Amino acid sequence: MIISPSILSADFANLQRDVEMLNKSEADWFHVDIMDGTFVPNISMGIPVVEAISRHATKPLDVHLMIVNPEKYIETFKKAGAAHISVHIEACPHLHRVIEQIKASGCKAGVAINPHTSPESLSEIIELVDLVLVMSVNPGFGGQKFIEGALRKTARIKELILAKNSKAIIEIDGGVNLDNAKLLKQNGADALVAGNFVFSATNPMQVISQLKTV
Repeated sequence: MIISPSILSADFANLQRDVEMLNKSEADWFHVDIMDGTFVPNISMGIPVVEAISRHATKPLDVHLMIVNPEKYIETFKKAGAAHISVHIEACPHLHRVIEQIKASGCKAGVAINPHTSPESLSEIIELVDLVLVMSVNPGFGGQKFIEGALRKTARIKELILAKNSKAIIEIDGGVNLDNAKLLKQNGADALVAGNFVFSATNPMQVISQLKTV
């Protein structure tokens, strides 16, 4: 299982410390949530913070753009250190073009879908993406309760991937913990984003290790 702790839940007064902790842990990626206050009802971090994380991180930055008009910022986030860029299907009327743009920048391309969005909406682009990011909470805030329907959605997306002979992996974001991680894996999840569950733990490195081995 790929583990991508969400840096949004880190202590921003001690960001370098938390980045270095993740460097030493069994985490695979750094999940970086970008929110604009328009697509989602919250504002998170901008380019300077991503650049700062990138300077200290020794693992790939998994950048999740929860913003309108993400095509305007693909190259900017690539330069800031992104290795993967995921955009929301709901924010991209010309999704195929944006996926091509991400790949042309040299990043892995991901598409994210909100809880209300049907897996079938991915059928025309599933062969083109490297990653499908399934939101298992309504995006915008950390610490929310896992939406159980994400299990069925993950299983359906795995069926689509196999049917289309896609190489895409499935990443789950929202409310992930040890209680649902095994079920997510059984339903086809390849990667887990965990924020509050990791950073609020007494021993975050141990929690990451436990998630790795579900």
